[in-house]
Amino acid sequence: MILVFLFMRASLSSAEEVVVYTSVDQTFSEPILMAFQEKSGIRVKALYDVEAAKTVGLVNRLLAEKRRPKADVFWNSEVSRTIYLAKAGILAPYKSVHWEQFPQAFKDTDYLWTGFAARARVLIYNTKLLKEKDVPESIFELTGQKWKGRVTMAYPLFGTTATHIAALYSSLGKEKAESFLKRLVDNEVVVVNGNSVTRDLVVEGTVPIGFTDTDDANVAITKGSAVKIIYPDQDGFGTLIIPNTVALIKNGPNPQNGMQLVDYLLTEEVESALAFSTSAQMPLRENVQRPSSIPDISQIKAMEIDYYDVTKNIEQAGRFCQELFIK
Repeated sequence: MILVFLFMRASLSSAEEVVVYTSVDQTFSEPILMAFQEKSGIRVKALYDVEAAKTVGLVNRLLAEKRRPKADVFWNSEVSRTIYLAKAGILAPYKSVHWEQFPQAFKDTDYLWTGFAARARVLIYNTKLLKEKDVPESIFELTGQKWKGRVTMAYPLFGTTATHIAALYSSLGKEKAESFLKRLVDNEVVVVNGNSVTRDLVVEGTVPIGFTDTDDANVAITKGSAVKIIYPDQDGFGTLIIPNTVALIKNGPNPQNGMQLVDYLLTEEVESALAFSTSAQMPLRENVQRPSSIPDISQIKAMEIDYYDVTKNIEQAGRFCQELFIK
């Protein structure tokens, strides 16, 4: 009787909770997770990136827990590490009730993950230092003499900068991608520790232009800083789009609750909430409410890439960048 009672108590407790690991900044993810908790009555236990050394730390934790998973859901701020987990057998297929509403380019055909609410890889420039007519339309212009020592970017070994470089390998091929990177280095690109630092250097006027993501840029814009963004290469191969991704963990402790959370994260309500937050994420659906400052995804020429191919290129791109940028 005691064993049965304990089992029933454990089952009840488990049925009332869901465990999510997320690399999305707690400032943005926690209100959404708490809204799910309030609506569903399911207690959310969240592990945020600050507790586990960013996305890579969460990925390593999920790999270490493969035999006895502790998480039900992985909500990632990008796509490449989610694909890495899919290849490692960490994710379970789940076709959400909202799956059909998302563009094919941003979801897995085997239902292992779904992309939503995206950032774009953009250029941010200081409007006090650059006139609009002088602003480059392509990232390739930044290797010209005019921009020597005047461009900043984050170290391309981590985060979305690493994803961006791997995407260049996919889009341009290894030889052209590495040639572009070499020319950037020869042109004395200012390399710093993260996209927010590149943004701050541009805001301060230390350099006039830099690579960053729309969420980091929007923080400066909402503060009234004298900066604007450029969606580069709209007349060329397009701008890199980086969606959030959500996935169900294979053999997680609360699979039904995990499915409910996945479904909730893929609602129009959540895409709209992320669009109106300071992270300024672009909905991947059409007709989702968003601020007028955030373009519809259909208005942007996106880089046409296979995210699985991008993930495959991260390792070789990382090796090259390690040699090129860290001397």
